[in-house]
Amino acid sequence: MDETVAEFIKRIFLKIPMTNIMTILKAWDFLSESQLQTVNFRQRKEPLVQELVLLCEEKCASLNDAALLDIIYIQVHRHQKLWDVFKMNKGPGEDVDLFDIEQFKSSFTKILQRALKNVTVSFRDAEENAVWIRIAWGTHHTKPNQYKATYVVYYPQTPYVFMSLSRLKRNIPLLDQALMIASKHHQIVKIDLRSRYLDSLKAIVFKQYNQFFETHNSTAPLQETSLWLDTNMDLRVIHENKIEKERVQRVTRETFGDCPQPRLEFAQYKLETKFKSNLNGGILADREEPLRCMIKFSSPHLLEALKSLAPAGK
Repeated sequence: MDETVAEFIKRIFLKIPMTNIMTILKAWDFLSESQLQTVNFRQRKEPLVQELVLLCEEKCASLNDAALLDIIYIQVHRHQKLWDVFKMNKGPGEDVDLFDIEQFKSSFTKILQRALKNVTVSFRDAEENAVWIRIAWGTHHTKPNQYKATYVVYYPQTPYVFMSLSRLKRNIPLLDQALMIASKHHQIVKIDLRSRYLDSLKAIVFKQYNQFFETHNSTAPLQETSLWLDTNMDLRVIHENKIEKERVQRVTRETFGDCPQPRLEFAQYKLETKFKSNLNGGILADREEPLRCMIKFSSPHLLEALKSLAPAGK
């Protein structure tokens, strides 16, 4: 086994928490059950890793084997990456084609390798027909950097792609082109959603989160918060406040549902509008170009934060 591959595998093993190492090794399925039974998993981490690397050397692990191990590690610890969402579009009048996974993999790899001599592309089929792709980028003169790979999760028969935030911005247009051509789409657009929680992003774009929609004439009682009321307060004000409170609760439930929200950390809203005024003159009155602005939201749990605004009267 090549020394660089051995070092790469060693670094991956060192990143894996002891509680997850057996799970990842079994998912990798490179070392046999009999080999794993010879390993003392109760020893300290460093000698354990050395023992595992020696077993990999005996079995002549390749770079592809190491890349697969890395994909499995990222799948288990996907929250360590920041994920962006992209949507692909087909041409006017085009139907959805039957997806051939092997043809997609072959086409995607060839496009990248033709444009960039030194690049490593690895795939792993996962749950819900997802295809996990790992790309280690090099240049025409340098070998691929296995420690700064880009990870892509593509769901065939859907237009959505999830991509880990990459430091190598110059390679993103090439990656977009490879995805479009291999999946037979004509356009790819970035959606203004970003989070460390890949499953939450998937739930949002696939509309998988559970919403509860209540009809306006529902007789189900709404939970009321006990409030201190002045005994001299006008009963009409009390009644009005109660109706408004019930309306806010109903609209909040209709919008967000009763279940926990998908975990989203970043979102941005783009606004484009033209200035209109009945007054003569003014700086903006004769402006032909529309006004543009962007509002960015960030929170450890953005959707839950937005959900809490309505009951708070925001």
